[in-house]
Amino acid sequence: MANTFKLLRLKNYPIYEQLLLEEKLLRADSSNWCLINEGSTPSIVMGISGKKEELIDCQKTTQDNIPLIKRFSGGGTVFVDENTLFITFISQKNIHDFPAYPEPIMKWTEGIYRDVFAHPEFRLRENDYVIGHKKFGGNAQYIKKDRWLHHTSFLWDYSPEKMQYLLHPKKTPTYRAGRSHDEFLCRMREFFPNKEQLINKLVEEMQKRFSLHMASLEEALESCGMEVRQSTSVVSPT
Repeated sequence: MANTFKLLRLKNYPIYEQLLLEEKLLRADSSNWCLINEGSTPSIVMGISGKKEELIDCQKTTQDNIPLIKRFSGGGTVFVDENTLFITFISQKNIHDFPAYPEPIMKWTEGIYRDVFAHPEFRLRENDYVIGHKKFGGNAQYIKKDRWLHHTSFLWDYSPEKMQYLLHPKKTPTYRAGRSHDEFLCRMREFFPNKEQLINKLVEEMQKRFSLHMASLEEALESCGMEVRQSTSVVSPT
């Protein structure tokens, strides 16, 4: 059915494997998907055009044996671990009444999350999800002929020490105003103490808008069984 989303829930599924799966579902499947993954093994993920020497502390990353992943979509660089909440939408263009361009897609997801978070200071700001003037969710997109993908890394919690793997990028949102990672970021757990309740609220909001089909990882893997070109890769930090 055109207005059906398949919902896949995962826990501690490595982000590299998740990105490979997402890319396959985008390219090789025609269903609409919502993926929710609670946590990953520690990794650094860059956008497809990211330059590691400008974005990460290559020496520290190598020393601590942190995998460096280049994803197939654009967007910025993030450190992820067991405290990251990943949510991805993969959709056919023709089920929506808005054009499949980055800003309208962002506005669509913002509308869903506004109802989920129900926090007076939540909003979309320069492609980030923020509470007040602090970021807690970073986004990336991929738009192809008939489908699009929007994925978000939410900071349920984070360690300031782990953020030291990331350099201060040359290009930053205006509202960051030169702030360090710790001054710029916030933790979701400070505002939403129950993660499961929050995820259930997202499921409820999706059910209001679409027919939901609960899918398994096996079903997702079977859906994208054919071989497709993939851009997601692990790269050397040095």
